Amino acid sequence: MGSVEGSSAIARVLTEVGPRLKRLRTQRGVTLAALSEATGISKSTLSRLESGQRRPSLELLLPISQAHQVPLDELVGAPEVGDPRVRLTPKRVNGNTVLPLTRQPGPLQAFKMVIPATRSTPEPCTHEGYEWLYALSGRLRLILAGHDLVLGPGEAAEFDTGLPHWFGSTGDGPVEILSLFGRQGERMHVRAKPRTRSKHDH
Repeated sequence: MGSVEGSSAIARVLTEVGPRLKRLRTQRGVTLAALSEATGISKSTLSRLESGQRRPSLELLLPISQAHQVPLDELVGAPEVGDPRVRLTPKRVNGNTVLPLTRQPGPLQAFKMVIPATRSTPEPCTHEGYEWLYALSGRLRLILAGHDLVLGPGEAAEFDTGLPHWFGSTGDGPVEILSLFGRQGERMHVRAKPRTRSKHDH
């Protein structure tokens, strides 16, 4: 009888995995497409896993736990508060030092960046998204759709990255900034409602 009770207990745990996966994903604002991209698991498999049509396995749960940065036992057992610290791994991107401050896939991503003094030649670009910048130290030069601005420590800027933009150093020294980036349609909670432009605006 013990083995039957054991197997029924396992079955109960497994049936709770799907709803828990869906709850975790939706609480974090992660789409099936974003999770699929982060884990390499197809959207249809993830969907069937959440609805209970697909039996959970280690091959499926391990990549999902890594993508969400949660312990495996949080997906299959009683949730425990994991270590909230983010392990910062610096990356070099276009000569900048970039430290991702968010580790799970999601609509908004946060970065700390150190821009060297040598990155001072404007090369405006456009792409989908919305960005919020906060200058921590140094002087940040921001070129945005005809505006040429300099931000000092404690100053912030936000803009639609669909506009031609570039940011870097004024050339006087390195700049340290915080950056929040959201895909098109996402907006930072800190932003003020933009003033509607009129024909008289220059």
